Amino acid sequence: MSLLRYQPTELATWSPINRLANLRDEMNRLFEFAAPSRDTGLFGGWFVPIDVSEDKDSFTLVAELPGMKKEQIDLSLQDGTLTLSGERRREGEEKEGETFRSERAFGKFQRSITLPTSVDASRVKATYKDGILRVELPKSEEAKQKHIEVSVS
Repeated sequence: MSLLRYQPTELATWSPINRLANLRDEMNRLFEFAAPSRDTGLFGGWFVPIDVSEDKDSFTLVAELPGMKKEQIDLSLQDGTLTLSGERRREGEEKEGETFRSERAFGKFQRSITLPTSVDASRVKATYKDGILRVELPKSEEAKQKHIEVSVS
């Protein structure tokens, strides 16, 4: 008597999600495209990770900028677009010899976020502590959702 090992058919293991992921990987390889990362940056700079959240009264932007001084950070708001830019420079002098490993990013950066509604520029507040930039952007009164009372006649 011989035992046969069960081998699933290709159809039994086929997954549309896996197939789409494979297709994406193949397209990336074809065009040699890689999403920006902390190492590669976007267009030659370095990539600043941000979170943007919204509530009924405001937007909040939180950005990671470790090792920077507030003087190195530039923040501007124009025509509904918030732009965060700056430059992080290497500190100290280079030691003799070759670098064994370098993973920290340096250089210029810029991130622009177009906000979906207008904000009150006179009430924008930015704070920077422990490498975290937090920007509070209050919505303008015209942009806030208003409740309309329905009357019964």
